[in-house]
Amino acid sequence: MLEKGAALRAGRRRRLAMFGPAFVAAIAYVDPGNFATNVAGGAKYGYLLLWVVLLANVMAMVVQTLSAKLGLATGRNLPELCRERLGRSASIGLWLQAELVAMATDLAEFVGAAIGLNLLFGVPLFAAGLMTGAVAFAILGLQARGYRRFELAVGGLMAIVLLGFLYETLKIGADWGAAAHGLLVPRFDGGGSILLAVGIIGATVMPHVIYLHSALTQDRIRARDEAERHELFRFMRIDVLIAMALAGVVNLLMLTVSASLFHGSGLTGVDSIEGAYDGFKTLVGGGAALAFAVALLASGFASSSVGTYAGQVVMQGFIRRTIPLALRRLVTMTPALLVLALGFDPTRTLVISQVVLSFGIPFALIPLVLLTSRRDVMGAFVNGRATTAVASVIAVAIVSLNAFLLVQTFAG
Repeated sequence: MLEKGAALRAGRRRRLAMFGPAFVAAIAYVDPGNFATNVAGGAKYGYLLLWVVLLANVMAMVVQTLSAKLGLATGRNLPELCRERLGRSASIGLWLQAELVAMATDLAEFVGAAIGLNLLFGVPLFAAGLMTGAVAFAILGLQARGYRRFELAVGGLMAIVLLGFLYETLKIGADWGAAAHGLLVPRFDGGGSILLAVGIIGATVMPHVIYLHSALTQDRIRARDEAERHELFRFMRIDVLIAMALAGVVNLLMLTVSASLFHGSGLTGVDSIEGAYDGFKTLVGGGAALAFAVALLASGFASSSVGTYAGQVVMQGFIRRTIPLALRRLVTMTPALLVLALGFDPTRTLVISQVVLSFGIPFALIPLVLLTSRRDVMGAFVNGRATTAVASVIAVAIVSLNAFLLVQTFAG
């Protein structure tokens, strides 16, 4: 009897160990880039783009489930499998674009955290960027003491972001009828709304965590047999569902709060993060402004540490090389520091970085769909036809939006 109880407890611990990777990935779905695109979308277009936020988060659930399943089923992460299955030339090309995407990711995260430090404490933006790098190292350093400490730190920061926007929503309220219409009726309003829609998708379906999630699950637990592997997969799906649902709620609240407070308010500049902070202070009070800035800072700190982790996975997987974390952090944060030093518009920079990220999504997503659809790679975990069809539609939709954006940009 005692042996049976011990076995049950051990099995429970193994299943619970599958919870956590999706929350690390999810922080990238509520990073400062989301603040920029959601605030701009709500301020300019009201509730119009809520359906884009919902669609992007549904896409994220599908994509992150595939990535986590890939790592669990194969014991390899996505960059490693690309190197093994797609050939050297393709791997080098994918690695180069992934590094550019990493720079765009860091641009959003560092600039966002720097704005948060500036709003809260008056720290100059360039110095705030350097401070963000130091904090990101400290958070990432927790991983050396066990993955659970790192996951708890990231999860705690995500909880701060969620609580901040719950407070804002309860404080401000919303036109829930108009919000429901914006959530359920897909439509655009000119090229500007399409640009923001692409930015929202780029800020939500993040290329670097498509790579990272497979690495977080690949060696987490060694399944003893096929039945246990399937059981672990069920718990992994629950992990993804909960984490991505929370990230989706945060994104919906961001845009809803911005639309409720700023759209048609007559205030100017509220489609920027700094302008939104001032708008909160003017229209609602210092408490709402403080909650917004603290949520932004927590998001920037957590997502920048996750971005560095993803960069190591990408380089090691695609080209079998690693570099010291300090050097990687320096290389990818340089564009962000230049933006801060040269005084470019931070919010505009954030929005453009998210568009760049959107263009990087197909290079991670298409190999993911192809590999998870191959039985010789996935075995019993190969995608069903319906899963492959849904994932393919997601890839086609993102590529089509990007192509339309290019046509609109050059035509304009």
